[in-house]
Amino acid sequence: MTENFLEITSLGADYGENNTKTQVLNNVSLNLAKSKIGVLIGPSGCGKSTLLNIIAGLKKEFQGTVLIDGKAPAYYPHTALILQDYGLLPWKTVWENVILGLKIKKMPQAIIADKAKQILDQLGLYKLASRYPSQLSGGQRQRIAIARSLVLEPQLLLMDEPFSSLDALTREEMQQLLLEIWQKTKLTILLVTHNIEEAVYLGQDIFLMTALPGAVKEKLCNKIASGKGARETAEFLELVNYIRSSLHEVQNDGF
Repeated sequence: MTENFLEITSLGADYGENNTKTQVLNNVSLNLAKSKIGVLIGPSGCGKSTLLNIIAGLKKEFQGTVLIDGKAPAYYPHTALILQDYGLLPWKTVWENVILGLKIKKMPQAIIADKAKQILDQLGLYKLASRYPSQLSGGQRQRIAIARSLVLEPQLLLMDEPFSSLDALTREEMQQLLLEIWQKTKLTILLVTHNIEEAVYLGQDIFLMTALPGAVKEKLCNKIASGKGARETAEFLELVNYIRSSLHEVQNDGF
């Protein structure tokens, strides 16, 4: 296994065809070690979601190199992606949504049932198994999306603004839940957010991106991330202010 679990070198990507192409990512390079939480933060439309789609193997046309544990995304089967809108199927129950990936992998029914019950129990969701997404709160839907990913036992978890639609208190609860999951599983996590406080609270490595076409302007190694009571420290506020100032500079550079 390579020292850096996720390695991206000179990555470029665009959208459109022929004369209408728009460059979205430009010479992106970043590394994330195994079992660390990385956060991508930058101006709207700078290519953060495109970057996650490339890592997840959903966007296959790009320039440069992307390696996950030494393998290209298309050949690495242990990645899970949680989208901003949760990606739940509204016509399926909580149980059916959670087992979907296991069914696609054609696992035996007994194993499917055991894994699904275990993960729903862990996240306090088993009593909701027969409900539909429309019958759940935003926080509950987010937990279901997390359960559907974790039941597949991924090694790399990608999250695209997963808590953006939640109220402030529920958002903090979900952040804490994510940390608890990370502490138990030591997953490698890469998360996109526009929330500076969230980036500082969760991100052990914080990648500041430029305006379109996106590139990594700076990597911040955040020693206070994931710590209890981190929000109340002077270091937390100092880093929040630094990132806010840097993002203002990046935003102004884009105009």
